[in-house]
Amino acid sequence: MMRGRSLRWRGRRFKLLPIPRFRFRNFDMQKTLIAVHLWLAAFFLPIAVMFASTGVLYTISIKGAYEETSRSIELTQPLSAELSALTAVVERALDEAGVDYPSGAASIKKAGTSFELEWTGASRDVVLKPSADPLSATLVIKETTPWRHLVQLHKAKGSEVAKGISVLWGVGLVVILLSGLLMAWNVPMYRRQALAAGGLGIVTFVVYVLAG
Repeated sequence: MMRGRSLRWRGRRFKLLPIPRFRFRNFDMQKTLIAVHLWLAAFFLPIAVMFASTGVLYTISIKGAYEETSRSIELTQPLSAELSALTAVVERALDEAGVDYPSGAASIKKAGTSFELEWTGASRDVVLKPSADPLSATLVIKETTPWRHLVQLHKAKGSEVAKGISVLWGVGLVVILLSGLLMAWNVPMYRRQALAAGGLGIVTFVVYVLAG
């Protein structure tokens, strides 16, 4: 029989130890961390592979290719180095050709003593160049190959939806790393390993920054 926090058995009384509730809380937290880690890792796996592979191959100069076409367009007045005016010329030419606008941003690039408009995107880049004739210009349309399309997405040249997904991936990656670290921290036998790996990672990061 039981009285208070003791147990009597065969005429002898045994004191019951208090239940360590904190262990149950730690167990619940560990389950939550595992679930978060698992769901985010599985969900972001395709994007993670894309970002990792495009980043690594881009670093060793495997950047993908373009399929270029160029055409001459007539102007009503000579080109001026104004972003809005140049963008309007390109938009009109693309509308006439039935080509969608690039999904990224347009900018003016200096080319020697001249200039050109470069409008980049995930699916295509467009370049507007002045020609010898002040009332004529060259429009270059550069369609991305499939691999270059992925590289452009990595470089944030995609649509607002693509950029939003990239931001979510960045946040998700941090949560994946933190949840993994917390899971290791909650297990005493892995705590030292986590500290050692974290210290080595900090040293490597410092070397990476200084060597860069």
